[in-house]
Amino acid sequence: MRESDVTQIRINSNLVGIVGLRQVMETLARDDAHLADDEIGNEILKLVSEKNYIPARVKELYVKAFIREYRKHLGEPVDETPPEGLRVIVLGPGCAQCSRMEMDVREVMAEMKLPGELLHVTDYSEIGKYGVMGVPALVINDKVVCVGATPHRNKIKEWLLEAGETLPSTKPNL
Repeated sequence: MRESDVTQIRINSNLVGIVGLRQVMETLARDDAHLADDEIGNEILKLVSEKNYIPARVKELYVKAFIREYRKHLGEPVDETPPEGLRVIVLGPGCAQCSRMEMDVREVMAEMKLPGELLHVTDYSEIGKYGVMGVPALVINDKVVCVGATPHRNKIKEWLLEAGETLPSTKPNL
């Protein structure tokens, strides 16, 4: 399985990887675009359930998320509640430097007890959307803070502290 076959979607405040979602949405957009939202959501649920485990008690949440992702896939505007806490993204193809940066950021966030999500984007087309000309790169709350180098843990801590101070629900513990 290629990493590009997995799409992360938000279910409540959690990110969940779904295998084959992009292909299912492309097929539905081509063949079944006339269906109502509930029908689209249920059809996506049925098709992705072949390759993914989806707990019965949260299927309704998945259907809503699939509808939201389908609308985004079509380029339509979607209301999406941003996650609480920090949003940290490591950009890079998965090389040793990128992996090291991800590990350093994860450890610093844990040490500081900072709530938030940490993503590692490896797809070049997604990396390009951030306008960076080198990797690894680090993005904190949609602001590119580092490009082309792996920063020292103290610098990462400084950036996270600075970003955490602007969030009302985030109180870093030193």
